Amino acid sequence: MPDKKSNIRQLSEQELASYIEKIGEKKFRITQIWEWLWQKSAGSFESMTNLSLELRSRLAEDFSFPALRSDLTQTSADGTIKCRFRTADDHFVEGVLIPTEDRWTACVSSQIGCSLSCKFCATGYMERDRNLEFDEIFDEVSLLNQQALTQYGHKLTNIVFMGMGEPLLNYRQVLLAIGRITSPDGLGMSPRRITVSTAGVAKMIRQLGDDRVRFHLALSLHAANDRKRHEIMPINDSNQIKTLVEALNYFYRMTGNAVTLEYILFQGFNDSAQDAEELIQLYRQIPADLVNLIEYNPIDQASFTRPDEQTVKQFMDQLTKNRVNARWRKSRGRDIDAACGQLANKVPAMP
Repeated sequence: MPDKKSNIRQLSEQELASYIEKIGEKKFRITQIWEWLWQKSAGSFESMTNLSLELRSRLAEDFSFPALRSDLTQTSADGTIKCRFRTADDHFVEGVLIPTEDRWTACVSSQIGCSLSCKFCATGYMERDRNLEFDEIFDEVSLLNQQALTQYGHKLTNIVFMGMGEPLLNYRQVLLAIGRITSPDGLGMSPRRITVSTAGVAKMIRQLGDDRVRFHLALSLHAANDRKRHEIMPINDSNQIKTLVEALNYFYRMTGNAVTLEYILFQGFNDSAQDAEELIQLYRQIPADLVNLIEYNPIDQASFTRPDEQTVKQFMDQLTKNRVNARWRKSRGRDIDAACGQLANKVPAMP
């Protein structure tokens, strides 16, 4: 018998089967419960309507079910939906649904807060309270998938781990969550539709290679020399660019997956012709298939602003003339709390 009030979603299917056998229930209940947990996205025992009331009550007595729930939602004029989720222990995390003509992308968080203190990011000004568990990450995806179906009549096509926190500092739980999301008896999404973005934890990038992961990897670069990168991303002090280049090349050798470079343009900081040239030289050292130039969403805590369109065009032109595959990623949700961490920092709604 499992410990009193242990989280039911921490059980393996074999452990659930053992429990069902011990309480004298029929074997088909195992499949029913498992489907509610991982395919039908139940948020409570009460919602498992094809189980008897007696069994639902027994499950509630023996297990906890700490599912995320929606706390606050903002919808942008461009269709972007930003959600603040409340955890069972009353913390807040963010998720974003980003619709385009042919994609419905969920941007999800991996930690409550963040320890990396990136100077341009609202989450970087928060304390890291704890890592999210894999079932909580799964809930983010499931809830955003329900949003996509309700608002746009289409299920999610892509998932990006670009929300609050550093995914590679919550390595095990992120990989467990991806395992459930991609499992045929979970959400059944292709790992090729998933991108994990890291600020640059070289040791764990190598671990991804050793684990032969099938999802995509993106590096949040934002400056192509150590001096500037350290100024805005303190993690660069212990994970310098040379070390990251070596780790990314190792990752590519082990997985065959090219890497995306993410580069937010900040006015007067990393948007010059010299900055572009440094990015070009770095791009040639890394098995990268794309540079995403990202339009910055300003935050109250920092003075960074986005450059004008002419500066962006010149930067982009310099990259493309030097055979860098670059794309200009326009900001979404400008009229809501679009920047990472902004919504979670708002005054909480009443329980």
